[in-house]
Amino acid sequence: MSTEQEDAILAEDTATLHKMGYAQELARRMSGFSNFAVAFSIICILAGGITSFQAGFSAAGPGGVFIGWIAGSVFALIVAASMAQIASAYPTAGALYHWSSLLGGRGWGWATALVNLLGLIFVVASVNVGVYLLFESLVLNNIFHIDTSHWGYWDQFIAVVIITVSQGIFNHVGIRTTTKLIDFSGYLIFFLAIVLILAMLVGAQSYDFSRLTTFINFSGKAGGGVLPHSKDLFYVFLLGLLLPMYTITGFDGAAHTSEETRNARRSVPRGIINAVFWSAAFGLVMEGAILLAMPDVGKAAAQGGNVFFNLLANLPVATPVKYLLYVGIVVSNYFCALAGVTSTSRMIYAFARDGGIPGHKIWRHVSHNHRSPVGGIWLAVVLSIAATMYSPAFAALAAGCAMFLYISYVMPVAAGFFAEGKTWTEFGPFRLGMLSKPFAVISVLGVLLLIYIGIQPPNDILITYGLGLIVLMLVLWFGIARTRFPGPPITREQIAARAGEIATEEEALEGSAG
Repeated sequence: MSTEQEDAILAEDTATLHKMGYAQELARRMSGFSNFAVAFSIICILAGGITSFQAGFSAAGPGGVFIGWIAGSVFALIVAASMAQIASAYPTAGALYHWSSLLGGRGWGWATALVNLLGLIFVVASVNVGVYLLFESLVLNNIFHIDTSHWGYWDQFIAVVIITVSQGIFNHVGIRTTTKLIDFSGYLIFFLAIVLILAMLVGAQSYDFSRLTTFINFSGKAGGGVLPHSKDLFYVFLLGLLLPMYTITGFDGAAHTSEETRNARRSVPRGIINAVFWSAAFGLVMEGAILLAMPDVGKAAAQGGNVFFNLLANLPVATPVKYLLYVGIVVSNYFCALAGVTSTSRMIYAFARDGGIPGHKIWRHVSHNHRSPVGGIWLAVVLSIAATMYSPAFAALAAGCAMFLYISYVMPVAAGFFAEGKTWTEFGPFRLGMLSKPFAVISVLGVLLLIYIGIQPPNDILITYGLGLIVLMLVLWFGIARTRFPGPPITREQIAARAGEIATEEEALEGSAG
């Protein structure tokens, strides 16, 4: 592509942003692949696909994992396509919050922001707890043979603080550095997934493919006590859907980095859908290979949360290959949370610039040197660390991440169902056409089922989270936000009134480094 073409695309991106009432404060350094890599890295099948594997396997056995992955992936693709259609029309960092405001009103957008923000915080928190647990198990125990059995809560907390702060520093120094790391993460996930699949298949004693569609109730003691016992196989299969739903989430990261992506109206929808599709495809093969490699599924299930790690440790493959996988899985999970901080900070930045967060001038601040939303970055770091203090349990954080994020995903989709063809008349290059409304209905019904799954024991602590969030939202909205929260610019008059402010903001950042 020539320099003239690139300049024309950047000019179009900036003009689109201006039409929505926003200045081009962040640096547009991301290619289409980089945008895809953000979402793909947050999904990271080597994160949720491993750390929450037992959620599916210790529920309905191998069939629960394999068939459940297919069911969850199809649903995630439908939600992703619905989101991609809106992202193509409104490519902003606020993404879900901004879409809900435009399609469903100021209050609906404000509520979407809080739910999405909570889900994003849970992403970073849960993955970084996973980084610590994986590093302890795979690297310290299996490579260096260090006994960590006496380590406890404070060891985990200190490690999570160090991990999260380092991710904040990488984000702080600019999208150029972050993009390079996240691009590398995208390639690394593909490479490691292939190595892991081959290692599992080489180490398999036989290839009993009928196992992949065999449902076994492993709830209770049979599954290592991961889930409470239930005689209802269909019920435990539903609970096991936490595996694909937790893993295939966070793809809103592609939308939240819209203002840093070139040719955003086309690149962002592709980034969202491709991230979900390739994660689903590679994840299905990976989970299938893990199931085929098990010598005995019953004995494996009884190991509970250690099932994957014990299987990997006992594979008859070369030690260097195991060590590569051990280190690579930890690094992939680290980059997953790094991309999560990127996504969360952009959401905070966008919500704050519309006056949605107390002290919004601090949280919307963009570094002139790095062109990164430093206020949002460090608030994201602090909030995600705080989430691990309240609930250090990985399972509860994972369930909360999946539940709250998917709720925030369908809020603008539901608003779009009613607004399409009425108040929503401007669309982007990517359209669903006749599939738009059916996909919206499926998305809403699926999330209602996910809420039911997410609040079941042992994750019923999320009922407290959910009720607390509802009460907090009602108090904040009727007590403060309803009269003080201006919301994003929606009318032509509001957008025109921001023209002078946009020019001032862009002039102040002109010539600064990206």
